[in-house]
Amino acid sequence: MSSTCSDHLAAPDATAGLDAWLGYLESLHPKAIELGLERVKQAAQALQLDLPCVRIIVGGTNGKGSTCAMLESILLCAGYRVGLYTSPHLLNFNERARINGETVSDAALIEQFRAVEAARGDISLTYFEFTTLAILRLFAQSNLDAVVLEVGLGGRLDAVNIIDADCAIITSVDIDHTDWLGSTREAIGLEKAHIYRPGRPAICADPVPPDSLVEHAAAIGADLWRFGHDFNYSGDRQQWRYGGRQQRRNALAYPALRGANQLLNASAALAALESLQDRLPVPQQAVRQGLLQAAPPGRFQILPGQPLVILDVAHNPHAAAVLAENLDNMGFHPYTHAVIGMLSDKDARTVLQRMDKRIDHWHCATLGGPRGMRGEKLVEMLQDVSPATQSGNTEDHSVTAHDDVASAWEAAVKAAGEGDRIVVFGSFLTVAAVLELLGRKA
Repeated sequence: MSSTCSDHLAAPDATAGLDAWLGYLESLHPKAIELGLERVKQAAQALQLDLPCVRIIVGGTNGKGSTCAMLESILLCAGYRVGLYTSPHLLNFNERARINGETVSDAALIEQFRAVEAARGDISLTYFEFTTLAILRLFAQSNLDAVVLEVGLGGRLDAVNIIDADCAIITSVDIDHTDWLGSTREAIGLEKAHIYRPGRPAICADPVPPDSLVEHAAAIGADLWRFGHDFNYSGDRQQWRYGGRQQRRNALAYPALRGANQLLNASAALAALESLQDRLPVPQQAVRQGLLQAAPPGRFQILPGQPLVILDVAHNPHAAAVLAENLDNMGFHPYTHAVIGMLSDKDARTVLQRMDKRIDHWHCATLGGPRGMRGEKLVEMLQDVSPATQSGNTEDHSVTAHDDVASAWEAAVKAAGEGDRIVVFGSFLTVAAVLELLGRKA
C-alpha cells in the first residue's frame, strides 16, 4: 500500500531552483529513513525506469566511495560513457550524480525531480528514494555504457537495490547503522549480501566475510568472488600487482587515494572489471591511469601546506582503525590535533578509543541538527576512555569542547605549530564544514 504525508510543502512551481526542490523533498515523507522497496518500486514502475547498460552496485560499511571513484575513473580512461551515483554529498547535492566525470547541473536534476513528482501520484517517498529515482532516470536517458551505483544504507531494503546488478561489490562488513541493520557482523553481512544476484558476479573484498554473506551468495546461486580466494594483490615500495581468476595486472602504480585499505578497494574494483571483461574490456593503460586519477574528497585527503591537514570522513570504529593506521604510517609530527564532530547515532566511544593514542590535542565540535552530538558529550567520553585525558589539560595533551566545527577548527589552527598536523574526522558534516571554511571545492 502507498502512504501519504499531509504536512509537506506545496510542490515547487516552474521557476523554483534546486534548493527549493530539495527543501520540498525533505518535507514529503514523515520519516527521514524508512527502509523498504515497495513504495520506490511502485514509483519506478510508474516512471517505466530501465537502465540499458552495465550496472555495477557497490555496498559495504567502509570503502564504498573509494571503490566507486576507482571504477568510474578506470572506465572513463577506457573510453566508456559512465554514470556515477554516490551519497551523501559533502558540499553540494549535485556531487551525488556524475555523468562522464562531470557533476550534473541543477537544471538536469530539476527536470528529473519534476518527472518523479508527476509519476509518483500518492506514493510517499523519502528524500533518498525520490532523489535516487531522479538520478537513475537521468542515467537511463544519458546513453551510458555503464553505471556505478553506491548503496546508501545496508543493501536489502536500500532504494538502489531496485536495480539488478550485473556485478555487485561488498567492500567491507563492520558495525554501523545498528538501529537499521542489526548489531552483529552476521546480521549486517546478510543485509548487505542482498545486493548480490543469482548467476551474477558477487565480489567480496572483506578478508574475513561473515558466514551469513557467504551462505546467502551460495543460496541464491551468485558467482561469489572472495578476496584471498578468487582475487588478491601483492606489491613492493614501487608498484603493485593484481591477480584474479584468469587475469593478471602487473606493474601498477599505487592509487592516488592514500591509505592502508586502498589496495583492497582497488583489487575489488579490478575483480569486478575482470568479471565483466566480456562486456567492458579494459586495457592495462586505462587501469594505470584511472587509479592515478581517482581521488574522491574526504578519504584520507591531505591538504598541502603547514600545518599539514588531513580530512577523513571516518565515522565508525572500522574506519577509525584504518585512519589510525594511516596516521601511524606518516612521518614524524611533534603534535597531532583533532577536529572531531560526530552524530549521536554513531559508536563515538569506540571511535575515540581507536584514535586516542594518535591524538595529542582534541577539539570537540558540536554538530547541528537533531542527530548532532554535542562537543561536551565527546569530551565526557574522552575523559572515560583516554588515560591521558584523565589528568587534565597540559601542554602535551588537551581536550576542549566547541559550539561548532568553525570554532573547533579555528582553535586547532591557532594551537598547531608549523610541523604539527591537524586531522579532521568523525562525520561527512565535519569534513564538509572545514572544506567550506577553506573555500575548497569538494
